[in-house]
Amino acid sequence: MIEVRNLTKTFKVHRKEPGLLNSVKSLFHREWITNTALDDVSLSIGKGEIVGLVGANGAGKTTLVKILSGIIHPDRGTVRVLDENPWERKNAFRRNIALIMGQKAQLWWDLPAADSFLLLREIYGLSKDEFTTRLDRLTETLDVGSKMNIQLRRLSLGERMKMELIAALLHNPHVVFLDEPTIGLDITSQRAIRQFIADYRQEHEPAMILTSHYMEDIETLCKRIIIIREGKIVYDGPLADVVEKHTPGKIITATLSECSLGDGFTIPAELGKIISTDNCQITLQIPRPKLTAATSFVMEHLSISDLSIEEPDISTIIESIMRGHNE
Repeated sequence: MIEVRNLTKTFKVHRKEPGLLNSVKSLFHREWITNTALDDVSLSIGKGEIVGLVGANGAGKTTLVKILSGIIHPDRGTVRVLDENPWERKNAFRRNIALIMGQKAQLWWDLPAADSFLLLREIYGLSKDEFTTRLDRLTETLDVGSKMNIQLRRLSLGERMKMELIAALLHNPHVVFLDEPTIGLDITSQRAIRQFIADYRQEHEPAMILTSHYMEDIETLCKRIIIIREGKIVYDGPLADVVEKHTPGKIITATLSECSLGDGFTIPAELGKIISTDNCQITLQIPRPKLTAATSFVMEHLSISDLSIEEPDISTIIESIMRGHNE
């Protein structure tokens, strides 16, 4: 459904120098800087797949989403969404996509959501029965039926976001772009929207791209992630493989029964290394093939009251990849 090959996008921005004199000079002679937002990006997303797009601020995530949804066009490369060029903005294309941006509203601020939905029904050419069936289903699932006739500006942020989701999905799009859909929401609203997105994907099988700075969004909804850094894709694959491929091993944390580690404890280099230690606890990083041997060594040489074996925190791993510290 989505095919991108060798996509490149640059922007020219005005170089701004501090000071009044430089501001006056810039009126007559401006210097421009070329920033590369996307650099030779290629990806493919199929029907029913939800992909997490992860990256730091300014990495190029929103630029990519805007190109795929037809808001801006690339400098080079080919982009096909539902076998169309998105920036041509054909009606058939626009009827089959949805763009949900957590920081921008598409509904009318001073109108009840119900009135906005009626207008969207006319825009998308939905029959009365089709519109009623879909709207009832969406409002029931998101539990906002009692809020339909309240002005949008009087709703809470979470309730407004739910209305935005209904507006975006009312026409059953085949491709859905979710740009920070849970930003600023409380924990309860975040969970409700995550569950709704998961249920909607399972029922309707659209191709979906999700960008979010909340790792719980990505971990809950996405089996595949794309990590983008400075306009380049640095990882594209299963979320489960990130830990396997980008960490040297597992973490063993041992709690000592007598809170007395002493200064002489060491572990053979081939079994792993000590990350941190105090009188009551020691934490080690162990290569996966040596996990059994290292655990036995620790239990044999220390008096332990509790021992845990964990994977490194996935959000920390992804952050390290985004910053280029894990290559």
